[in-house]
Amino acid sequence: MSEEHHDCCAHHSQHHELVIDSLRVTYRNTLALDAVSFATSCGNRVALVGPNGAGKSTLLKAIAGLVPRAAGNILWRGSAVKRWSREFAYLPQREEVDWSFPITVRGLVEMGRYPQTGMWRRFRAQDDQAVDKALASLGLMELQHRQIRELSGGQQQRSFLARALAQEAHVLLLDEPFTGLDRNASRQLGELLHKLSHEGRLVIASHHDLASVPRLFDQALLLNTRPLAFGPAAEALSEANLDRAFGLVSDHDDRASITAPTASL
Repeated sequence: MSEEHHDCCAHHSQHHELVIDSLRVTYRNTLALDAVSFATSCGNRVALVGPNGAGKSTLLKAIAGLVPRAAGNILWRGSAVKRWSREFAYLPQREEVDWSFPITVRGLVEMGRYPQTGMWRRFRAQDDQAVDKALASLGLMELQHRQIRELSGGQQQRSFLARALAQEAHVLLLDEPFTGLDRNASRQLGELLHKLSHEGRLVIASHHDLASVPRLFDQALLLNTRPLAFGPAAEALSEANLDRAFGLVSDHDDRASITAPTASL
C-alpha cells in the first residue's frame, strides 16, 4: 500500500475538514433531514447508519449538491460549499444505475474528467493520464474496454470509484456500496476504501450491516431524520443509541440521555 497521501492532504499540516452545520432538507412538505451537524476530515471513513427513511441517501445527495438545502451550511476546507463541487463525487446505489447503457469501463471513467474538460472538448494528455492512473489504481486496466453490463457487482463498484479518482475528487459519497456484493467482493471493497482513506481521501457511505460498521469504518453518524450520535464507530453504535434510532426506546422516555453529535463547529 502506498504511503503517499492524496493531494487533498499533502503539503498541509492538518487534514482538510468537512463541517455540516444545522443542515435541513425538505421534500415539498416532508421533513427529510433536520438539525444535522457533524465534522470530520480527510483520512476518515464515515458510516451513515439508521433505519429505512432516516435520511441517509438524502444527506449524501445534499453534501454532493444534488438536492437543495432548506437551511444550514456545508464547509469544506474552511469555505462554504454553495453548490456542486468537483471535489465531491457521489456514487449512487447500484440499483439506480442503468447497467444496460452502452458504455465501456474506460468511457465511464472518462466521464470523471468532464468537470475539467467540459462535455465536448477534446481530451488532453493529462486527461488520458488521469484516466489511466485511475484504472490502474483500481485494477481495471484489463477490463477497460468491457461493457459495464458485463462486469460483476464488485467490478462495477470499482469502476465508479475509478471515475471518482479520475475526477480528482477528495470526498467520496457512496450510497449503500456493499449492497448486493458477495463475500469476496465485499472484502475487496472494504480493503479499497481503507486504501483510499489512507491515501488521504474522505469516504462517507450509507451502510445497513450494523455488525460490520466498526470493521469497515472509523466513524459513524447514527441518523433518524435528526442525528442521534456521532463519533468512533463502536461508541456511536452503542446498544442504547441503536435502540433509540430504531424505535425501541421512545423520545419521551429517553430524551434526557440522547447522545449529542460531536462536531467541532
